Amino acid sequence: MDDKQKFMKEALKEAKKAFDKLEVPVGAIIVKDGKIISRAHNLKETRLDTTNHAEILAIQKASKKLETWRLNDCEMYVTLEPCSMCAGALINCRIKKVYIGTSDEKTGAVGSVFNLFNDYTFNHKVEYEKGILKDECEEILKQFFKNLRKIKKSILNS
Repeated sequence: MDDKQKFMKEALKEAKKAFDKLEVPVGAIIVKDGKIISRAHNLKETRLDTTNHAEILAIQKASKKLETWRLNDCEMYVTLEPCSMCAGALINCRIKKVYIGTSDEKTGAVGSVFNLFNDYTFNHKVEYEKGILKDECEEILKQFFKNLRKIKKSILNS
């Protein structure tokens, strides 16, 4: 297993934590100099805050740890393609590179719906790579939404 897969497995561990909390299972980690400096998962439902996406929370933790908002020597591993809010935050924190597990055809802002990293001229260019442990990243999402439909169905039938 290479480093990309190893780090995406860590992001998947975070996604599992979200899954267990009935949050959309997205996990993110930030790596600097080959070491994980922050990890996070979605907490939007738990905290009733739409900005509590895994990427945003991981950026906040990394910035606090490094005592700077500039994360230009860091890389993020995230299980699902970032939305426009998260892609914008990744540009603004000047992250070096983002490794993405699977695409998000509905809200993905790194190539699926549009590409905030490539299609516009900003003061910082974020490198990215897609498809790291794609099958595993897709599977946890499929399982989550399958379970959620079962829960909703049982509530409606009770």
